[in-house]
Amino acid sequence: MAKTAATTQRDFTAKMEKSLLELKREIVRNLVASSEDFKEIVEDMDPKDFADVASDDNDRKMLEAIGSQDLKRLRMIDSALTRIQQGKYGLCMKCSQKIPQPRLEAIPYALMCIDCKTIEEKRNR
Repeated sequence: MAKTAATTQRDFTAKMEKSLLELKREIVRNLVASSEDFKEIVEDMDPKDFADVASDDNDRKMLEAIGSQDLKRLRMIDSALTRIQQGKYGLCMKCSQKIPQPRLEAIPYALMCIDCKTIEEKRNR
């Protein structure tokens, strides 16, 4: 039986969700390994709560433990996971066109297609 485009897209989205969750676990694992303060904060937490804590400005230890790049990546990953739940994963946030699968495989939390991202980067220079 041949796979339909919808089935193929669902399979790809499920694969990307797994990849995003692994990226998130990897970031948290690296942070725990490099910071005792961070380890104390997250030891008894549910993994899905990490980004919530990371975005809480009241928790100074967390903000100090997480580098700005890791914090940004955690937020982007959570945003991508939310888009998966909403059925909007893989659509450009600017033009609503499909983001090519090779781009999503390279950057699973990509928000924009290459054209829109290029325009935004030129504008921000």
